[in-house]
Amino acid sequence: MSRAFRWLATGAGALILVVLAAVAVFLVVKAWPAITEPTDQLVAEVPWLHGASSLLSFVGPLIFGTVLAAALALLIATPIALGIALFISHYAPRRLAAGLGYVVDLLAAIPSVVYGLWGGLVLAPFVQPVWSWLGETLGWIPFFSGDVSPTARVLLTVGLVLAVMILPIITAVSREVFLQTPRLHEEAALALGATRWEMIRTAVLPFARSGIISAAMLGLGRALGETMAVLMILSPGFLYSFKLLVAGQQQTIAANIAAQFAEASPMSVSALIATGLALFVITLFVNMTARWIVSRRKDFSGAN
Repeated sequence: MSRAFRWLATGAGALILVVLAAVAVFLVVKAWPAITEPTDQLVAEVPWLHGASSLLSFVGPLIFGTVLAAALALLIATPIALGIALFISHYAPRRLAAGLGYVVDLLAAIPSVVYGLWGGLVLAPFVQPVWSWLGETLGWIPFFSGDVSPTARVLLTVGLVLAVMILPIITAVSREVFLQTPRLHEEAALALGATRWEMIRTAVLPFARSGIISAAMLGLGRALGETMAVLMILSPGFLYSFKLLVAGQQQTIAANIAAQFAEASPMSVSALIATGLALFVITLFVNMTARWIVSRRKDFSGAN
């Protein structure tokens, strides 16, 4: 029985590698016609490439917009998620913590199209005066320079929506990691006269550092691949632009695929899959980097 279970577990683990390899092979095979097609013919056959000198020159701004939107969402969501997780695990009464944890988990069940509708119809009009104020007051900062969009369908609004979407993932993982902190470590810090915040800073956060990194990377992976919410909110553009309040500046890979796929010709589909291959490589790189950071942290902690 134990041998059968061992082989079953091994097969389940190997299945993940097989699926990952199959996805990679599919993307490479389907994207190969667009990758190998001469540039002038490719641009002539793919309408949304008009004006681009090559497929790479078009994918570059998409990669830039994807990474910028995801990084913005991660920058907004991580501190808030850690604060919520700490409140649930170490500050809130038990009943309140259980209810708040349920509400946070419920946010993860909301479909992305609902977030897109909320972001475009509710959040964008609400934050537009704030964005106008930022443009007038802090316009000397490159992020807030330029003509502020009157509709607020800009990357900063997308970043806020993506932050809300990844908030439950980071919060849930961080909360569980915080709860795994050895009770003796916390009691020892309190016995030495530390306040609750000092106990968290010296005992909980160092113990949970690897888990926090993993939670943040999970949230980043969700933000990198988000499609419908970005498509429904962002006014797209294909520029290398850090202007977060100006419309028509950035676009993400996933949203561009969703926008172009319905009416795409076979060569256009191949070009879109080539951009999907770029997103696959980015996501794989992010996860491998996160695993490397976590392993280095563990080795360093073990050495000490």
